[in-house]
Amino acid sequence: MAAPLPPHSPPRDRLPQEERFYTALHGGDWPRPDRAWRLDDVGLSAAGLAELFESQLMSRHLDLHARRLQARGEAFYTIGSAGHEGNAAIARAFRTTDPAFLHYRDAAFLIQRSRAVPGQTPLWDLLLSFAASADDPISGGRHKVLGSKALNVPPQTSTIASHLPKAVGAAYGLGLWRRLGGGGEWPADSVVLCSFGDASFNHSTAQGALNAAGWAAYQGTPVPLVMICEDNGIGISTATPQGWIEASMRGRPGFHYLSCDGLDLLDTWRAAREAERIARVRKQPVFLHMRCVRLFGHAGSDAQQAYMTPQRIKADEARDPLLISAGLLQQHGVLDTDGIAALYRSVGGRVAQVAEQAIRRPRLETAEQVMASIVPPARPGRRRPWRGEVDATPAPMAKLLNQALQRLMASHPHLVMAGEDIGRKGGVYGVTQRLQAQFGPHRVIDTLLDEQSILGLGIGLGHNGLVPILEIQFLAYLHNAEDQLRGEAATLSFFSNGQYTNPMVVRIAGLGYQKGFGGHFHNDNAIAVLRDIPGLLVACPSTAADAVGLLQEAVRLADEEQRVVVMLEPIALYHSRDLLEEGDQRWCFADPGPDHRLPVGELGCWGEGRELAIVTYGNGVYLSRQAAARLEAEGIGLRIVDLRWLTAIDHDAVHRRVSDCAQVLVVDECRRSGAVSEELIAALVERGVESHRLHRLTAEDSFIPLGRAATATLPSSEAIIDRARRLVSSGDRGATVAVEAAQGTLAGSDEP
Repeated sequence: MAAPLPPHSPPRDRLPQEERFYTALHGGDWPRPDRAWRLDDVGLSAAGLAELFESQLMSRHLDLHARRLQARGEAFYTIGSAGHEGNAAIARAFRTTDPAFLHYRDAAFLIQRSRAVPGQTPLWDLLLSFAASADDPISGGRHKVLGSKALNVPPQTSTIASHLPKAVGAAYGLGLWRRLGGGGEWPADSVVLCSFGDASFNHSTAQGALNAAGWAAYQGTPVPLVMICEDNGIGISTATPQGWIEASMRGRPGFHYLSCDGLDLLDTWRAAREAERIARVRKQPVFLHMRCVRLFGHAGSDAQQAYMTPQRIKADEARDPLLISAGLLQQHGVLDTDGIAALYRSVGGRVAQVAEQAIRRPRLETAEQVMASIVPPARPGRRRPWRGEVDATPAPMAKLLNQALQRLMASHPHLVMAGEDIGRKGGVYGVTQRLQAQFGPHRVIDTLLDEQSILGLGIGLGHNGLVPILEIQFLAYLHNAEDQLRGEAATLSFFSNGQYTNPMVVRIAGLGYQKGFGGHFHNDNAIAVLRDIPGLLVACPSTAADAVGLLQEAVRLADEEQRVVVMLEPIALYHSRDLLEEGDQRWCFADPGPDHRLPVGELGCWGEGRELAIVTYGNGVYLSRQAAARLEAEGIGLRIVDLRWLTAIDHDAVHRRVSDCAQVLVVDECRRSGAVSEELIAALVERGVESHRLHRLTAEDSFIPLGRAATATLPSSEAIIDRARRLVSSGDRGATVAVEAAQGTLAGSDEP
């Protein structure tokens, strides 16, 4: 027992949120939990209970002090854990090697887990995070996130459960590594944890993840996963219907439903141990429903009295888990009131003392410092020699992609493919034919129809040391799942200071000009959604040989440089064989082999004419080559520059290739607004190319219709020819620049 202390005088700057605890200290008025568990009943020692209570206190004082620091302008994020501190008991029930994707109210979990790993300083670490210090060991001052490499807690910034699909993917990856003979970031017998709130439970991302986990488990696939719903009954200001979570999950196929009183450490410990046993031993997903309470409002700026009655606020404060825990300590003879008071003050003093040091640590100041972790650190590649023979028979893009995928899967045993219909069917366009038969359904995975789950699967696999190649059937299908790339895949290195990565290659069939299977949802030319994601690389081949070089470089980038790479594959060119006339086979190419790679920014060039340079990509290259055959017959000297990469464009290289040309035409099959041609024109102007020499031929700002009008809004070879003729004066080509200057042609114009 602790020695008696002087009267329980609170600190001078006591916050209103502390009143209830001090009142209880004075009166010994501790609320009791709904069930009267004994320590022996649940297998928890007195020392263990005291340890959990101290973790809860540390979390609570961090919440309180964050508000003090924010008032001083020294802290910048006050969504706290108050009312959710029972998750400390969940942390204690699992191994420190079990990866945990945590809810933003789980500071007590992180603190409790840190106790089992030597050398951890959770108060210091979290206060550095509150202060946005560059010394923050997880994010380097980029955000207030709960994460730790040493504790196997990848950082999450999501408030809408977007981390749940990747938790499912990580759990699937554990079983996959067992099939592959071992490896990965975490032990093969690990259990994956992810936690989220009751409001986030209703988000389509959460529902998709729950469905994917249950769908896999229902078929007998190992999914050692514990999904923890921390149900405080409200999402910012909107109440969750009473009983909704339990009614939704108790009979859900594939899941074991468990519930606990998150205000009661003993009941939470009991349920967490059972969840751990089921998930680890039976390799099946568990839904752990933890009822708790939200104190202090949603965040520091949230005035919950605007939408909650005084009676409701008072009732919630009376259910403070710290009060219930203090009562358990006293009831079981672990600490008396004075001991509880001493511990409360001691922890509060430690937090305040450490905070004063943390706020003095350096912060990020420059753009270079902020952006330093967007690109992940490299690691040694794991490619094995490929012993086969290259089929050099000229073939179209789909065929050469298939051959390249076969080689990549054979030489990279940690590669895994996943997507809708890619296995037995071989993909909608036959690109993945026969690969599942060769490498097995565990490495060529036919997924459920849910792009969020496909991308989440890939992110989770990448977390665990695998390199996924994912397929999204059509570009239009990406848009409902795009946040998995923007908010999860591409941000992980940034928010973990390069400590965590999720390398992946995403193959997307897209763009226009498809014959026989049209309409907007199968012909989508909106790529701005991909090009504005920091760190994401986007490749777009125009020829079968380039497709091989780009795909093999994409896999190298993912494997060695931990990058997230999108291969945007033009559907219309998958099976194109002829260029100018039927049977000419001029769009079939020989397989360049396993060592052919096209680095980021490397341009493709055709022709050396100086009257006109056409800068383009994808289908635009094909159309421009068709146009070039007629233009050259008319004596017009031109060259074609193929971008190949639609992000990280080497604008200096583009400038070098076009600067000696009288006119420059950017042929852009994507929409005029938000298209890559805008960036190209701006970059050339910045490098001194006169605006009257620069022109765009783009798609209209329109969706693509069905039927004969499917290409009406898109550039065509005839349109390229017409524009080229008008740009290059047939009477005096040497005076092209002067003519255009006199006409006042402006960059990006679409003059008649």
